[in-house]
Formats: sequence, structure tokens, C-alpha cells
Amino acid sequence: MTDVKCIVSIILPVYNAESWIESCIVSILEQSYNGPLELCVHNDSCTDSTIPKLLDFKSALSKKGVDLILTQNENGFPKGCGYAKNRAVESSRGLYLCFLDADDVMMANRIQMQLDAARHLPKNTLVGCQVVREPKESTVRYTKWINSMTNEQLFTQMYTSNGPTIVMPTWFCHRHVFDLVGGFVEGQSGTPEDYIFFLRFMKLGGKLHRVNEVLLNYRHHPQATTHSISEHTIWQLRLKAVEKHVLTKWKTFTIWNAGKQGRKFYRDISDENKLKVSCFCDVDKKKINNGIYIHELSPKKNKPRVPIVHFSVAPKPFVICVKLGLTNGQFEDNLASLNLVEGEDYVVFS
Repeated sequence: MTDVKCIVSIILPVYNAESWIESCIVSILEQSYNGPLELCVHNDSCTDSTIPKLLDFKSALSKKGVDLILTQNENGFPKGCGYAKNRAVESSRGLYLCFLDADDVMMANRIQMQLDAARHLPKNTLVGCQVVREPKESTVRYTKWINSMTNEQLFTQMYTSNGPTIVMPTWFCHRHVFDLVGGFVEGQSGTPEDYIFFLRFMKLGGKLHRVNEVLLNYRHHPQATTHSISEHTIWQLRLKAVEKHVLTKWKTFTIWNAGKQGRKFYRDISDENKLKVSCFCDVDKKKINNGIYIHELSPKKNKPRVPIVHFSVAPKPFVICVKLGLTNGQFEDNLASLNLVEGEDYVVFS
């Protein structure tokens, strides 16, 4: 990149998005921001009418002052989201990058509000926003999580199964963020390129900020690429991250949940970290009365034995292996009763 001609580059990877591309492009045309824009699209070997539909908007985009830059994969088969995003960014010239998925719709003030925020923040800041889901009844707990985290929780809740606390379709950042990380990993379907990027970014001292306005219609549908990513893949990524960035700082800790999720966490952490586990804690009387968890799958002759106690007497810090929002507030009330500080006294891993 030798010439920064425009302030904002919209990064749009596309693959067989004919059902949504028109509403996506209309949302670009309806942006209230009147500064220079460019739309950088990478065609990852679409086999449907996505590209013809996109090109139908070329004149309208030009009238709006949006330069359309279209690149395409010449190999005839898709190379994945990470590859497509990297190629789109490489073709861009903007100082700021606005990431957009072809199945999503921006609110009219998205670019203006996120740009205003980014300009007043350090250039190593990833800026997000609140979202509304379509259909509205889909992923209610996930949507609430996206929209309601505190500024501190954007950093402390990055190890949950939800993935990045600033969700990918809302990303807006200075080009420095992309250059700092070195782009996205380029894998085939099933590669969580956004979460890998996010974890690398945070490791490099990245900062996070969410604009507390709904600026994106975040569509949920069976064809979404997120459905191609296995739970096991995400589990391994976040397990490795929490071990490296949290457990290394703790001499001992308690696993909150003596059930399936907590036991799996114990089994999968390193032998070094297993030795740090003081106990499991729970509210289930049967588990507590049982009093002990025996790691039967251990290859050791003397199987590791871990006490199970009531949460109220368990020593901090805690690794929380309980899903949030599933107990009608009971778990959250129990946690609050201990007057703990998130990120210091406990980390959420659920």
C-alpha cells in the first residue's frame, strides 16, 4: 500500500451469497457517512449469482462515492474466509477497515459512529458495536452476551465458547490492527480465523471498545460459516489460551462445576495445571456428598483424586465451567454472593 486515498475500506468476502448480497449493498448505500469509501470485495469462487447482483450496484455505488474494488480467486474452488478477507484487505487503500459479512446489514450510522470512536482511541483498538439478530428469536442468550458485557468483560470473557467478545461482523479498526497481527490464518472450511486473529491480537496487547448502539443486523441462518466450525476446535483454542494467559499466573485454583463440563476441563488441562486444582465446587448435594472426583482415565497407577465441596467454602480463584444464563439467575446470584473480582478471582470458561 503506497497511497491512502480513502478513510474507510469496507472489507467484504463473498461466497455464494445471492440470497443476501442485495440487502447488504443497499445498507452500504444508505450509510450516513459522507466521506470517501471503498468497497473491497473478494470473490471466493462463487458459483451462484452473487457477483452479477453485486455488479448491478456498480453505478449506484459510484454515485454514492464508493469505489468498488473486486478481486477473485482464480482457482475455481473456495479457499476460505481467512484467505478471502486477506485478499480484500490487500486490495484496500483505506486507513480504517470496516469488516462486513455478505449476509449482514449495516445500520445507516454504523460507519460514522465506529469511525468517530476509532479516531479517539489508540490505533491498536478493535472497535465493535451492539447487534440485533435476524430472526429476532434466534440465539437470545448469545445476543444478550454480545450487547451487555461491560468494558472489563470484553477482556475477561474472551475464553468462553462464544468466541471473540467483539464479534467479527462488527469489527472496525485502524489498518494497524491488521498489520500488527499479520492478517488471518488461511484455512479451509472449519477454521475459526476470527477467533485465532482475536487471540493473537490480545496477546500482542490489543485494546477493545464497543460502541453501545445497535449498528448491525447480524443474520443467523444454517448456511453461516460459523456452523462449519467444530466445538472441539474452539475448545482446544480457548483451553490453550486460558492455560497460557491465566493458569500460569495462579498457584492453585478451584474448578466451579463438578459435572461434565468441569470434569472435561480438568481432564484436558496439562498435568502441571492438574496439580494446581485445589478442588471442584458445586451446589449439587449428590456430587458434594460423594466428596471426591477420581480421574479414572489417568494412566497413573494411583489415580488423581480431587475433593468436591460446596461453592461457599471453596478457595479462590475459580475457573467457571458453568454456562451463563441457564439457571434463572441462581448461579449468578451464588457467584455474586462471594464478592469476587472477575479477571482476578475468577475467569469464565463455559
